[in-house]
Amino acid sequence: MLERPERVAATLQEALVDLVGLGMVAKQGHWHVRGPQFLPVHQQLDAIVEDARAWADLVAERSVALGVPVDARPSTVATEAGLPEFPTGWLADDKVVALMADCIESVIVRMRSHVDELGEADLVTQDLVIEILRGLEKHLWLLQAQHAV
Repeated sequence: MLERPERVAATLQEALVDLVGLGMVAKQGHWHVRGPQFLPVHQQLDAIVEDARAWADLVAERSVALGVPVDARPSTVATEAGLPEFPTGWLADDKVVALMADCIESVIVRMRSHVDELGEADLVTQDLVIEILRGLEKHLWLLQAQHAV
């Protein structure tokens, strides 16, 4: 086991609240998207939700396997997730795409900031974070491609 699992677990906790929050805002967008691209955006958001939830589970289980409990209660996610504010109510399809791209990019930035540190502390956790980043960056690319000219 690791000498100081709390250090690694702190990074996992940050990733956890971001991923849980990402899944929540993607579902909010999924329920409220409107416009000519409704169906593809609606379906794309489902894929983001599915991945975010699966990644959150992997992150939480990694922390617990290291012997450190996690906290993904709604109040914790609301106060600690590093996501931009997501509006309520109906949203145009292009607005949802842009907002989700911003949310995913913010999660990527926070997770990337820990990759080097994780490599020094725990290669297994670093590998998990890199794999999640790969998936997040794919979702970001797909969203950004919808705004390409």
